[in-house]
Amino acid sequence: MIKIGMMIGDRYEILEKIGTGGMSDVYRAKDHKLNRPVAVKVLKQEFSENDNFVSKFRVEAQAAAGLMHPNIVNVYDVGDENGIHYIVMELVDGITLKRYIEKKSRLTVKEAVSIAIQVAMGLEAAHNNHIIHRDIKPQNIIISKEGKVKVTDFGIAKAATSNTITSNVMGSVHYTSPEQARGGYSDAKSDIYSLGITLFEMLTGRLPFNGDTTVAIAIKHIQEDLPTPVTFNEDIPISVEKIVMKCCQKSPDRRYQNAAELITDLKRSLITPDDDFVNLVDPDEESATRVATEAEQKSIGGMSDTEQMRLNADVMREYEQQKRRGSSRGYDNGDYDDDEDEYDRRSGAYGNRMEKITIGLAIVAAVLVGIIVIFLVGKGIGIFGSDDNPAVTIFEGDYQEGEDVDGIEVPDVVSGNMSYAQAVSILNSKGFQVAKVDDETSTASKNTVVSQSPEAGEYAESGSTVTITVSTGGESNSAASNSASTEASDSSEQASSEETVESNQVAMPNLVGLSVDEAIAALAEAGLEQGTIVDVNNEQYPVDTITAQSQPVGATLEKGTKINMEKSKGPSSPTTYAFSGDIAAPTEGQNYTDGISVHVSFVTADGTSLLDTETASFPIAGVSRTGLTSPTGVITFKYLASTPATTDAEGNIIEGTTQEYTVTRAVTFTQEN
Repeated sequence: MIKIGMMIGDRYEILEKIGTGGMSDVYRAKDHKLNRPVAVKVLKQEFSENDNFVSKFRVEAQAAAGLMHPNIVNVYDVGDENGIHYIVMELVDGITLKRYIEKKSRLTVKEAVSIAIQVAMGLEAAHNNHIIHRDIKPQNIIISKEGKVKVTDFGIAKAATSNTITSNVMGSVHYTSPEQARGGYSDAKSDIYSLGITLFEMLTGRLPFNGDTTVAIAIKHIQEDLPTPVTFNEDIPISVEKIVMKCCQKSPDRRYQNAAELITDLKRSLITPDDDFVNLVDPDEESATRVATEAEQKSIGGMSDTEQMRLNADVMREYEQQKRRGSSRGYDNGDYDDDEDEYDRRSGAYGNRMEKITIGLAIVAAVLVGIIVIFLVGKGIGIFGSDDNPAVTIFEGDYQEGEDVDGIEVPDVVSGNMSYAQAVSILNSKGFQVAKVDDETSTASKNTVVSQSPEAGEYAESGSTVTITVSTGGESNSAASNSASTEASDSSEQASSEETVESNQVAMPNLVGLSVDEAIAALAEAGLEQGTIVDVNNEQYPVDTITAQSQPVGATLEKGTKINMEKSKGPSSPTTYAFSGDIAAPTEGQNYTDGISVHVSFVTADGTSLLDTETASFPIAGVSRTGLTSPTGVITFKYLASTPATTDAEGNIIEGTTQEYTVTRAVTFTQEN
């Protein structure tokens, strides 16, 4: 039982209770050994009595204690005393992200992305050390008064067992990944999903899934599509919207595969938020049947007999598996109830049927390949018509004689009030480029697609551009008159307007490689304005040189458009290290005894002095240094001590002599970044 004023571990004085959770209570405490404030997280009594949980809890907490990162609440110590299991952590003066969201209703896009970057950086450090958080949520993210974002509660969720998951999941089910909700294996991509839900909440001020019970919410994570965040906040740019959608894909394979990939896209979205650079995989497209290309058809025609037989066998194997699955679910109209028994009873007939079907499929495949080869050869020599008037008449009635049907069918991105981000994702997955046109007269919601060209159902070449018109959310203009005179007037006004717009358009210059001053001057000369300039690590360009711009070279822009840029701050920061701990007495040295005065020097491998003092009192407490450039160091102890008196062969006593002893102790530092 924890009481205010009690001492834990002979060094941590409990001062006050500052928080509570499903499994633990958190107290403000004072570390008397290092004279600093700390937070002590104490496991609740009901979990302390579960030996299996306590064992896993200690293992994970000790692993988390090895993490040192600016975006992680550092763990200093782990222990237990009289049945009290505790973790000593860094005390952060601030509030949880959950409280921060509640106070502000929802965060600005820039603020939300900046917080997500810092959380992802903390997760990256943990994942690189093979530690998965498993309980990422705003309640476990702390924002300090200085604006530093730190992730806490590492190791707790991973230690949860089937006996404790109900208590722990109550506050976390809103953020849990589908694989966690199923009770299956979870990894780093599970943390990325939970961070995506957290980013959704920061941007919209609400959670994507709600329900009457935790089970109902968990099922929604497994089965229901994530609502697009722009539905609740029209100001979210396409890059940020797609980052959220990619983080929260149902399949882990379609999410960001690691935190580093996510960080890269989040940082880029700060510079060019309206650029559509996030690659989303459309699940329908990924699994859809598609028409083979000419090269693929030729490669099929070139299959060896052995390869063709293997292909047929694979098809049959899948067919029989599906058949057995169907029969086990009652889809066989009552022919038999047990797949395995039926298979045994009819094995002879089954084998004969399979052989006949295999031979039949092989014949059909050979005929189809022959038809394709004959058609391609005949078309090439002009038997089936010239290239000037291509015609497809194999499937009678599908197309008109002489109609060109080469290309891909353009999908419908207008129906269903589809958002711009969703439309771009679908069109890109089909192989189309996208051009956006703003419609300021439409009454549809902002970023809603109102028309497309080519229209849905038409065919266009892969890589061609589909133009989609997107509502800006503006009010509709007055309805035009149906009279011919009014139409003529509208046409005249439109022509005049187009001339005005054209005169206000300028071409985007190339800023990459210029200094900041040169880039700003080039923008001013082109009639454009300077936007945000962000420092990035870059090994290719010198310091203070522009490395990227928010609009491509040659793009036609309105005068006065703000251009965001990235500026090099040189190569990535070198790896740094830290040391924090006590220096014990040199008891390994000869003739050392307590109370001897010792000269102690502590130097890193690259010559940086960390300590140079004379003392007779050990241990030396509170030695702490950060930003070290060398991973190792050496502590050197020098002291004077007397050798013991001895007796020679004749029995004479030889008094001991005083001499200087030197003891060295190697130290390995902890990596910071």
